[in-house]
Amino acid sequence: MKKLFFIALIACVAITKTNAQENTTVDNEFTKFQVRLRALAVVPNESATIETIGGDATITNAYVPELDLTYFFTKNIAAELILATTQHDVNAISTVAGDIPLGDVRLLPPTLTVQYHFDGDLVHPYVGAGINYTLFFDANSGPVADKVDYDSALGFAFQIGFDFDINDKWFINLDAKYLMLNTDVTVNATTALGATVGAEVDINPFIAGIGIGYRLF
Repeated sequence: MKKLFFIALIACVAITKTNAQENTTVDNEFTKFQVRLRALAVVPNESATIETIGGDATITNAYVPELDLTYFFTKNIAAELILATTQHDVNAISTVAGDIPLGDVRLLPPTLTVQYHFDGDLVHPYVGAGINYTLFFDANSGPVADKVDYDSALGFAFQIGFDFDINDKWFINLDAKYLMLNTDVTVNATTALGATVGAEVDINPFIAGIGIGYRLF
């Protein structure tokens, strides 16, 4: 993942240098607000440390729409806020009690990144980094556990993307993010196992998005 970000960053710099050679004037005007609507694929890179019964965890992928708003402080420096909800099925696997379905849970992961947008004529690459605060809600414990609780979590976010101009207002967007996300989970399995089990779960999702954007003003 780190190699992917470094390669993409080098590509962004190369595009910037090419555009700088082609442009002989500097445009000081820029659009301060832009909005995007994207389709996201959320792919967890999960692992877990489960007390007492051992094993690991699996978390399903999710495919959802997402809306984001970007504000430009300067022509190159911007902040982006994204908002979407996802739903994932969760399973504890390879435990001493076998594989245990733990139902599903919804995530609300608002993410704020600070971005650097490279200059370009038709293609506008950018990189970003920031924070994510994930809220877990509407947890369904499944057929085995009596209750499953997830702690809200704060983590870091890393981002790279490209805007492809259609015209002065509309553009196509490709975006990728990697979230460093960890949560503590408490599984009340008193009825089935006679115990309450705690787990530390790394979710660490890779998020790929494609969509359309509009420059407001």
